[in-house]
Amino acid sequence: MSNTDTFPNISFDYCGYQVLVTGGSNGIGEGIAQAYLAAGADVTITGTRASAGDYDKDLSAYNYLQMIATDNDNLQAVADAMTKLDILINNAGASLPDGKDEYEPEVFEKAVAINLTSNYRLAAALKDKLSASELPGGASIIGMASMSSLFGIEIVPGYGSAKTGLMGLTRVLGVSYAKSNIRVNAIACGLIESNMTAGMLEIPEMIQPHLDRTPQGRLGKPQDIAGPTLFLSSPAAQYITGQTLVVDGGYSVQG
Repeated sequence: MSNTDTFPNISFDYCGYQVLVTGGSNGIGEGIAQAYLAAGADVTITGTRASAGDYDKDLSAYNYLQMIATDNDNLQAVADAMTKLDILINNAGASLPDGKDEYEPEVFEKAVAINLTSNYRLAAALKDKLSASELPGGASIIGMASMSSLFGIEIVPGYGSAKTGLMGLTRVLGVSYAKSNIRVNAIACGLIESNMTAGMLEIPEMIQPHLDRTPQGRLGKPQDIAGPTLFLSSPAAQYITGQTLVVDGGYSVQG
């Protein structure tokens, strides 16, 4: 994927910089990783499988680390494996973990651990390395929020609470980490075509109401999130921190 294929008439230059994209083996994370790679960055991705060779796709262009978001020792090992870092994309997440009901307290807690607590643990573990970055405008941490950060989506109480909490974490770290020359922002993603949403996309009665409410009349694609992500970590956004950018085709502003 070339830079121009991903972002017509837009170019980013991340040559010589180190990027870590958690959950970069598929979906939104893969789209973001591809975009940073096309912009010249040295990209490390994480996935839940033991090695990059365990996936039915070619991930050889990336450095690969296994990451289990509920394993605190593993999260520290991921952080320790990065000798230097300029940009952390906290993308890894999951709803309805193990296909179980998030109204069950243990499942609720696991959803929060995957989608919120792991984000903070990685940010804290990598803070010193990020603060040493020489990226113009400062290092960046970017989290992936969602429409469940803005609306009450009944089926995912744990995931929704975690994604809402992510917005608060973004504000707090935006204030605190500014002292270390690290900007912290998030993107609230609309409904994006990905592995996580694949089942939903096959049910017209679930998708059509969403499309009817979306002014742009379509679902998002991973590159729709990748572009804003590259912008937020670029010098063009050097005066932006603690913010959550909504990227949803207008869904959240439709009356």
